[in-house]
Amino acid sequence: MSASKGRVLLAYSGGLDTSCILAWLIEQGYEVYAFLADVGQEEDFEAARQKALNVGAKKFFLEDLKREFITELIYPAIQANAIYENVYLLGTSLARPVIARGMIAIAEREGCDFVSHGCTGKGNDQVRFELAFYGLKPDIKVIAPWRIPEFYHRFAGRQALLSYAAEKQIRVQQTAAKPWSTDENLFHISYEAGILEDPNTTPPPDMWKLTSSLENAPEVYERLSIEFKAGLPVKVTVGPATHVDPVEIFLVLNSLGRKHGIGRIDIVENRFIGVKSRGCYETPGATILRKAHIDLEGLTLDRNVRALRDQFLTVELSRILYNGHFFTPEREFVTSAIPASQRTVNGIVRLKLYKGNVVIEGRSSDEGLYDEKESSMDEMGGFEPTDTTGFIQIESIRIKKWAQANIHRGQGSVEPRDVYGSRV
Repeated sequence: MSASKGRVLLAYSGGLDTSCILAWLIEQGYEVYAFLADVGQEEDFEAARQKALNVGAKKFFLEDLKREFITELIYPAIQANAIYENVYLLGTSLARPVIARGMIAIAEREGCDFVSHGCTGKGNDQVRFELAFYGLKPDIKVIAPWRIPEFYHRFAGRQALLSYAAEKQIRVQQTAAKPWSTDENLFHISYEAGILEDPNTTPPPDMWKLTSSLENAPEVYERLSIEFKAGLPVKVTVGPATHVDPVEIFLVLNSLGRKHGIGRIDIVENRFIGVKSRGCYETPGATILRKAHIDLEGLTLDRNVRALRDQFLTVELSRILYNGHFFTPEREFVTSAIPASQRTVNGIVRLKLYKGNVVIEGRSSDEGLYDEKESSMDEMGGFEPTDTTGFIQIESIRIKKWAQANIHRGQGSVEPRDVYGSRV
């Protein structure tokens, strides 16, 4: 028997790609350990363990990372209202740093020479995982099968993987009838590849795993309230029941969102490497949280602080997460500013869930930035309307000058013009 090429810790999901990669790495002469992170996915972990060992893994490691996933990744993203291209709530991106950190800890403890993953050579996750690995352990060596010609020429398509799995007697959920890939965690589930690669193909109804369709969602709405402290959800109340543990809060919101068909999206996004990709996502609990958090900020957050956060923190943190730059100095800088932006985001938001909609019914806070009397149209409330005259005069100085200059150049703004300034 030839000597082992070294010990590899494989990021294992139990799915088609990583099960085949596990078998292939063993064929190549590596000693393979399998690592599976529990980040809240609905998974039979014992079945995954048994599958990995049956395929040939020497050891199997399961790490429960749900709590740190919520407190260290999800909650800061909620505070920053993180979102990519105005639609994607970054569910896959958020899980990668905690998975990578868990892997590196095991790799160091077990004396692994390599880490490996099943990310495709066209996707974002290869970048996210490997940049995280190097940010945590600069001297780690990575085996990326989907970038090795011998591997990707042999497995040119998903049907080739399915055939290989059948040859190796590896049981997989994906079949030729449902050829798409999924990635699930506590925050969301994603679907891509297969028939979804045609952006004009409507996903079949049985693809969606988490949320009810709008047609099947309850005809009766459901009410709840979410209490925030410093921009973080600390209590969810549904009827007489209250929930305060971070994991429990997220599980409850996920359950409610799933029931009422909340958080489905079908998009084409721009991957970091420059390729466009079609993805479908279900993000029930986080969609509810984000809507409530943004609403409470309207009541409690200073206008200029909110503008700076929206223009910088939200945009930059979203980019950092999507591109896999979590273990970097810029991420530390950006996340260090989040708590200061959220200091006054304290209060309660009341919501109603109904057939895919998150309806805000009210909000309250003791922060004092909102003055009902001052805002009222029925009383002065200490506001002197004549003060606005001077405000308008100052604001109009540059506008008047611009208008006068246009008139002087024969481009008076009173003449009909199109949106580009040309006469019509």
